[in-house]
Amino acid sequence: MTAAGACSRAAFAAALLDPALPCPTGLVAWNRSDPSARLAVYRNNVVSSLIDALAETFPVVQALVGVEFFRAMAAVFVRRQPPRSPVLASYGEGFPAFIEAFAPAASLPYLADVARLEAARVRAYHAADAEPVASAVVATALASGERIGELRLALHPSASVLDSPHPVVTIWAMHQGDGEIGAIEAHEPEAALVLRAELDVLVLRLPAGGAAFVAAIRRGVALGGAASSASLASDAFDLSSTLTLLLGHGALTSIHLPRRLAS
Repeated sequence: MTAAGACSRAAFAAALLDPALPCPTGLVAWNRSDPSARLAVYRNNVVSSLIDALAETFPVVQALVGVEFFRAMAAVFVRRQPPRSPVLASYGEGFPAFIEAFAPAASLPYLADVARLEAARVRAYHAADAEPVASAVVATALASGERIGELRLALHPSASVLDSPHPVVTIWAMHQGDGEIGAIEAHEPEAALVLRAELDVLVLRLPAGGAAFVAAIRRGVALGGAASSASLASDAFDLSSTLTLLLGHGALTSIHLPRRLAS
């Protein structure tokens, strides 16, 4: 199909995503067939391809609501928020917020956070590479004596946290064959750490206070201050188990003791 004369790209793009709009004036088919019929076919292919892209990014969301509901919901999203980039791997960043406001999905209050978890997995997969901190460096840093609270930690570029009032990690694990899919207690809070280890994207359940600890580390807070923030978030925070989880899965790329300025 080609645009001629009065048919602008903006008009074509609008008609492509809105079936209620008429075929733009000036649109012609290369073989002189009916441009309205050709547009309908093209429109269907474009929307269907974008829905397929969303289904690849959000497979658990689709499993939770069923294919028919998912595709109907995704079609509404596609028409409201078409892609702004030709790279479809990044398409769907706004889908979780859309789901949260999508009235027909209101009976599944955890659905938007599951979508946020799946979007975080895509971001983690495409994040920059970085080597985990070496065990010898960790041992030296943790032997800092009374200055241990001054240690500075750096997170892997792929690492992110989702602190949810819903059991997002459990729901995710159920749909990966880890445990039987059954009734979900929607008000059981869980915090997820999403992280790429080599080519595998991990979804790990953080212990109590772990989300606050990681958030503080990301802000550049030293170890002692981050632990204090986590303890305020949860009385059950355990620094040792949280560090073991982060170090054991390569979530930290450096740990060092800053030099003290001479007085």
